[in-house]
Amino acid sequence: MIRTLVKVTVLPFMIGLLSLGYISEKKDLTKTDFSQYSTKGLDLYYTVALPEDTLQDDMDTYFPLVYTGDMYLGFKEALAFKESQGNYFSINTLGYMGKYQFGASTLDLIGIKNTANFIKNPALQEHAFLLNTSRNKWVLRRDIKRYSGRWIGGVKITESGILAAAHLAGPGSVKRFLRSGGTVGFNDAFGTSIQSYLKKFSGFDVSFVQAIKKPRLLDIL
Repeated sequence: MIRTLVKVTVLPFMIGLLSLGYISEKKDLTKTDFSQYSTKGLDLYYTVALPEDTLQDDMDTYFPLVYTGDMYLGFKEALAFKESQGNYFSINTLGYMGKYQFGASTLDLIGIKNTANFIKNPALQEHAFLLNTSRNKWVLRRDIKRYSGRWIGGVKITESGILAAAHLAGPGSVKRFLRSGGTVGFNDAFGTSIQSYLKKFSGFDVSFVQAIKKPRLLDIL
């Protein structure tokens, strides 16, 4: 009986007191004078990354800030950004030149003898890239047909990946890698591997590039 009386009278009373205290506390907070607080003089220029900004892969790391598509234009600009960040006038410590970082021997192979003129001529550099890619496509035409779609060395092989790897290592090195099942690799002087280019530049549509055995410079250049 006594316990029942306590439940009926005392407990509701205690709950009421607690509720009043909570309400009172809330009312006191609403009456607080915040004028004493100021952000004057504080550096409040903060930025917070959105979830999508924190997700990145190899393409985000090495490709241009402006997406140029998955056709030939996107392919060459992505490769150029990896090579030189798209700088036509770049010459690295090993003497590789221009937007696509050509060596003098490769330029000589496609008929460009004057490297001083080459580094100053963006139009010539663009043409040289197409010439060299066309030649590489001819040299690797059978390998492109045979290995595209396969997995070799942990990488899915695509035509654009093969052409990018050929730009890095030369078509002969790419042939050896593919035909050895990925056991014969290649790394350039900076440690960049054939596998990395096969992966980074896969999936572009490079059907625009013709396979030409001996491409030549346009007379106007």
